[in-house]
Formats: sequence, C-alpha cells, structure tokens
Amino acid sequence: MGKRLVSAVLVALLLAFHAQLWFGRGSVGNVAAMQHKLDEQKAANARAQQANEQLASEVRDLKEGLEMVEERARMELGMVKPNEIYVQTGR
Repeated sequence: MGKRLVSAVLVALLLAFHAQLWFGRGSVGNVAAMQHKLDEQKAANARAQQANEQLASEVRDLKEGLEMVEERARMELGMVKPNEIYVQTGR
C-alpha cells in the first residue's frame, strides 16, 4: 500500500509539473509568444535608434552649416550681429 501511495504521489507531481510546462505561466507557448514580442520590440527599437541617429545627424549638419554660413558672411561680407563691434585688421 505504501509503495502505491508513493507512486501515486510521484505521478501526480509529474503530471503537475508537466501541466505547468505546457499550460502555466512559463509554458512553452507563453515563452514563444514573449520571445516573438521581444523580437518585435527589438526591431522597433532598432528602427527608432536609426531614426534618432538620422535626426541627430541632420541637427549636426544644420548647426555646422549655419556656423559656416555665419563665418563666410563675417569674412567675405563683413556682416556683424546686432550689438556687436566688428574690428577689421589689415591683411
């Protein structure tokens, strides 16, 4: 009788663990679905990162472009900003 009880308990535990593996919170299907969501999120993050880098590059280009335009306006045309004194040295 004791051996049957132990066997029955072990089989019940095995069934419980097996059910958890297939239907529980950490089940195979659940893990696969979460992995799919993770892959989609990583792809979305990569797209967002690329867009951010492109925008940062455009901002950098605009800043450098404006600095270059300002430098040319100062050197070639002698332009100054408001409330600024321009001193021209002899060349």
